[in-house]
Amino acid sequence: MIRIAMVEDSLEISSGINYIISTSEGFSCKVFPNAEVAVRSISPRSFDIVLMDIQLPGMSSIDCTQLLKEKYPDLKIMMCTIFEDEEKSFRAIAAGASEYILKRSDPQMLIQSIKELVAGGSPISGPVAQKILTAFRKMIPDNKNDGILSERERDVLNLIATGFRNKEVAEKLGISLATVKSHIYNIYNKLHVTSRVEAINKFKDQPKG
Repeated sequence: MIRIAMVEDSLEISSGINYIISTSEGFSCKVFPNAEVAVRSISPRSFDIVLMDIQLPGMSSIDCTQLLKEKYPDLKIMMCTIFEDEEKSFRAIAAGASEYILKRSDPQMLIQSIKELVAGGSPISGPVAQKILTAFRKMIPDNKNDGILSERERDVLNLIATGFRNKEVAEKLGISLATVKSHIYNIYNKLHVTSRVEAINKFKDQPKG
């Protein structure tokens, strides 16, 4: 049984997707109406895949994804949206999402994508994949500083590696939470990684001079 946790605030949309998943053999689905409830309730003990709407009220889906991945690095998260947005695609994957699929995708494509994700793949739909590649080309310039972190970025990553959350990093360094997130975004870009664990591991190989 593949256990799905769906984070979706629209009752109409959640009902439709829940029906598709629940009536497919070998699948179960539980709906969470917002990110706050999802962060408190979702764990790998209860769910195999998180299907998350990228437009949520309150806590954003990006922040929810990041918090869940910090707690459970191996948890697989699929972003589901009606929008083809390369910026949100990039941010979702940078936050730790494994896949990005459009809500208007054929129901069988959704089910197949979930199966592939459980099996270890990252099946991103064609149009979205192209937009993500475009975003990477724009956001990761090819220059001599590529892969080399600034002193402040090193400070941020050192604190993250020690176990501090974004808010705690901001307090430690005397900077805003938004600035911390911006540094993390730049760290991902420079190190060519999509998660904190990857960034920390790659940071170990950075020159210290």
